[in-house]
Amino acid sequence: MFSSSIRRIAAFLAAYLLIGVLAAPLESFNQTLSFEQRDLAARATPAAPHFAIYADQYQSGVTGPPATSAIKGFNAFYLSFWLIEGAWDKAYEWTTLSASDRATIKSQYSAAGIKLMVSAFGSTDVPTSTGQDPVALANKLAAWVKQWGLDGVDIDYEDFNAMDGGTAENWLISFTKQLRSQLPAGDYIITHAPVAPWFTPSHYPGGGYLKIHQQVGSLIDWYNVQFYNQGSTEYTTCAGLITSSSSTWPQTALLQIIASGVPASKLVIGKPITSGDANNGYMSASTLASCVAQAKTKGWSKSTSSLRPSKQS
Repeated sequence: MFSSSIRRIAAFLAAYLLIGVLAAPLESFNQTLSFEQRDLAARATPAAPHFAIYADQYQSGVTGPPATSAIKGFNAFYLSFWLIEGAWDKAYEWTTLSASDRATIKSQYSAAGIKLMVSAFGSTDVPTSTGQDPVALANKLAAWVKQWGLDGVDIDYEDFNAMDGGTAENWLISFTKQLRSQLPAGDYIITHAPVAPWFTPSHYPGGGYLKIHQQVGSLIDWYNVQFYNQGSTEYTTCAGLITSSSSTWPQTALLQIIASGVPASKLVIGKPITSGDANNGYMSASTLASCVAQAKTKGWSKSTSSLRPSKQS
């Protein structure tokens, strides 16, 4: 259940706190700001580090996002998922709340320094392969984000056939340009959640995510990179995750992606919370903490993390 996943987050938080990723509690920082500064911070895109979590599973007694106390230490929460046909799961739950309840929750999240956003597509939707118009779909998604008062959107695009065929890149470039035109930087956050192999410089005929970054990376606030579900031995050691990936997906470890031109501050390590939340790629809290510490010693100064309970879409 989702509630069990939330409880297990504590183990990951403890690991990150032990290596000093969080210099001070977000609540303490917010208390030092004036009203005007807090209002600006609520609207502005936060600087790294980013600590993000996704959720789509039903939680007994909770409609929409959990209480901020349940995700203390994170500064981005994604309601999953918005699909081509509309909102589902946690995203749908958000729409069933009254306007006053949504306003109260948003105020609580803002006070806690947590951005409340929606994640789009997931493994259910394949928008390029199904012939969706990128501009029209971006307009539809942006209108939904505005209508329901969220801070931004994550593009969890998983149309693997389109990426393999070289058609995903131009679709995503057009989609991102239009989405950003409707959700201006500074007012809204736009993140992407590509799988790590899509950053390899040599495999994809359309250029993969390196081409997307070259064309519209300035419009994307950060990447929640999925370092899991890419093979039983992929990204499961500190070396494979941080310094040198396998020959199956060359040049896609964290520091190698940075070497390919993606700023360190835009890269978030995405991992499942438990071994049951993904087919493979899980790392224990202690191992992941050790890997993050190694990355910091190798120049990754903007330590970030993204945790995902199991996705049902």
